[in-house]
Amino acid sequence: MSPLLALGLLVAGLCPTVHCVPGSVLAPQSVAQEDLHNEPVDSLALASSNTDFTLSLYKELASKTPHKNVIFSPMSVSIALAFLSLGAQGTTLTEILEGLKFNLTETPEAEIHRGFQHLLQTVRRPSNELQLSVGNAMFVGEQLKLLEKFTGDARALYASEAFSTNFQDSAAAEKLINDYVKNRTRGKIVDLVKDLDLDTAMVLVNYIFLKAKWKTPFDPRDTFKSKFYVSKRRWVKVPMMSLEDVRVPYFRDEALACTVVELPYTSNDSALFILPDEGRMEAVEAMLLPETLRRWTDSLQMRRIDNLYLPKFSISSSYNLEDVLPQLGMREVFTNEADLLGVTGEKNLSVSQVSVRTFNHSSSVSELEW
Repeated sequence: MSPLLALGLLVAGLCPTVHCVPGSVLAPQSVAQEDLHNEPVDSLALASSNTDFTLSLYKELASKTPHKNVIFSPMSVSIALAFLSLGAQGTTLTEILEGLKFNLTETPEAEIHRGFQHLLQTVRRPSNELQLSVGNAMFVGEQLKLLEKFTGDARALYASEAFSTNFQDSAAAEKLINDYVKNRTRGKIVDLVKDLDLDTAMVLVNYIFLKAKWKTPFDPRDTFKSKFYVSKRRWVKVPMMSLEDVRVPYFRDEALACTVVELPYTSNDSALFILPDEGRMEAVEAMLLPETLRRWTDSLQMRRIDNLYLPKFSISSSYNLEDVLPQLGMREVFTNEADLLGVTGEKNLSVSQVSVRTFNHSSSVSELEW
């Protein structure tokens, strides 16, 4: 069986942390989302930009880690960077938002933030079909005085909690952050941060935990051991789940020599799987563009498949994006020229690290979990 490329999960889980290196004390607080504006949100523009950013980031990560699995949550990365942009100004702000693939002429900054606010409100609605935890938090150095506008916007638009943190006691700071994320993700994400620098001034955290049930569960009695190729020459034996005689949305792309299948969850969400023909993985990756994804989804038609196979797996990953995001145009925020005056009113604040971690992503006969 050829390598399997899985894309397009509506909500996928990981936790990026943004370490800001220099600068009242903020007590822990629970914040509720507030809709500050009544103007309609252009959800299509947000979805289109996020898709473009997702595929661009995927290509960069794939090129830097050839022959390795690439797994991350585009929504989580986007939210964390948009959250940070609340405090950015000038070129720094423009680079972040344009790096997220927004056209600032067509989509003003305020509308972008309202779009993310609407997205967060939507995904946090209670559901019996989907277990989903998503949120943001700021862990702020005791010496750092945040501007009221930044904390107010962070609270209203991104439902962010804020915690006063002593980064001089790195062990205690790491425990505070890790315990917070562990509790919010029901124990699924542990040890998110480690080895914090003593000069860390602020850590921004976005976390997502998802557990969704397949609409058509795989029968565990049909699971069997099979080869799964991770490269042209290397394969591993994995438990292979299977469905027999199943009707699913299906498209055969002859031009790119790949097969596209959509598997729905019991909720209204779904996973899109792309299976390149043998030897066509790189060619398909090269054509991962928003218009390609749109063509695939528009071309899906219900079809009966005799046998559908999906590997049962568990996987984790970790990336530092400070060397990747500049390739997408986000450069100034990582330099001494960074303009984050909207955070503290001070000039000596820049981003030193953007860490993206995915923990224990797993696919089983009955559900998919991030």
